[in-house]
Amino acid sequence: MLAHALDSLLNRSFSEPDAAAWPVGTRRVDTRAGRIRVLDTGGKGPVVLMVPDGPNVIEHHADVLARLRPHARVVCFDLPGFGWSKPPMSYRHRLQDGAAAVLAVMDALEIREAALHFSCANGLYAIAAAKLAPQRIRRLLLCQTPSMQSMRGWTQKNVPKPLQVPVVGQVLMRVARRRFAGVWYGIALPDKSRFDEFHAPADHALTHGACFCLAGVVQGLSHARDGELEGVKTPTLLIWGDRDRSHRRTRAESLQDLMPQARVEHFADCGHFPDLEQPQRYAELALATINA
Repeated sequence: MLAHALDSLLNRSFSEPDAAAWPVGTRRVDTRAGRIRVLDTGGKGPVVLMVPDGPNVIEHHADVLARLRPHARVVCFDLPGFGWSKPPMSYRHRLQDGAAAVLAVMDALEIREAALHFSCANGLYAIAAAKLAPQRIRRLLLCQTPSMQSMRGWTQKNVPKPLQVPVVGQVLMRVARRRFAGVWYGIALPDKSRFDEFHAPADHALTHGACFCLAGVVQGLSHARDGELEGVKTPTLLIWGDRDRSHRRTRAESLQDLMPQARVEHFADCGHFPDLEQPQRYAELALATINA
């Protein structure tokens, strides 16, 4: 608990940018999970909730939003501890915390049901939300989210050991967040010509006070157990970037061990962000899945 309280204090002390510079439709929303930065396109049609996979922020999703918004109401928000959604003292990044944050945003925006588009470890929060409120989660649209066991293996291979240590990890992450972001994009993107496209918005955000509480997520999810996510029947699409070096030893189909109904689509030439690397292809698959 001390480590997560420290995360809150470390991030609370940094100033926020002028909200007028944020994308159109972006605002702060007070929820039970804290004050969350949200971009809401409005409009009619099915609702898609998505969260950036840190150090990505809402701004990274511009192309995907542009392709989805003619057909759906899209809500993109920074989870507590990422972007400019500062984590409350009580937020511990456990499965139940992430699930509650999703439902808190839905309640604050009066959204009855939605499809959830979450990536990597955040996908585990989406599955937890579907288990907690199955009647409210229409579909799961996941990227780079394997089974819980495979996710633990990924963490051990890719997350430096100091980040897994409470308090030490929080301090290190806050001090070195920009360096970690740069290293991460170098690993996650197979096309090095696109490095600046992803790194520049993240570095700008982190320079201006954005959160990147990776240590908190790693430590929070370390308490999760496979049984906590069993029994979810929500129709699920998993999009997998085959050229993601961080997941080169991860079996995408491992998610089917947990959710047999999951359909896996491989993007052979993409890395860790297949939805952002090929937004048109992603949008077509997502809309087909939502409307099925």
